[in-house]
Amino acid sequence: MKKEDISQFQGFLPEQFHDLEPFSGWALAKESERTGKRLASTMEEIRAFYDAVLPRLEAIVQYLNQFPLDRMPQDAQQLFYLTLSLMEVASAVGVVRAAGGAQRP
Repeated sequence: MKKEDISQFQGFLPEQFHDLEPFSGWALAKESERTGKRLASTMEEIRAFYDAVLPRLEAIVQYLNQFPLDRMPQDAQQLFYLTLSLMEVASAVGVVRAAGGAQRP
């Protein structure tokens, strides 16, 4: 992602998760949107997203647990959607890893 593209997402996620803002395009509310994003993405794009978000998952869950689902601030809600996309791509990453290849999911 180009530097100018990243700047459009500044403040999209909570401050302690700004490093994940290049992946804000994965913060999709609907399951159908997340599935579409996964199917339209290359395995390289999926893997980059997965590798960036997975190590932060524990911190993300701890952060999100402080809010009720129906009263989450907008930036926290976007972070929540990002984690839903992580779950969406996890099986694709696992299948490719088990197959020993990098083919498209």
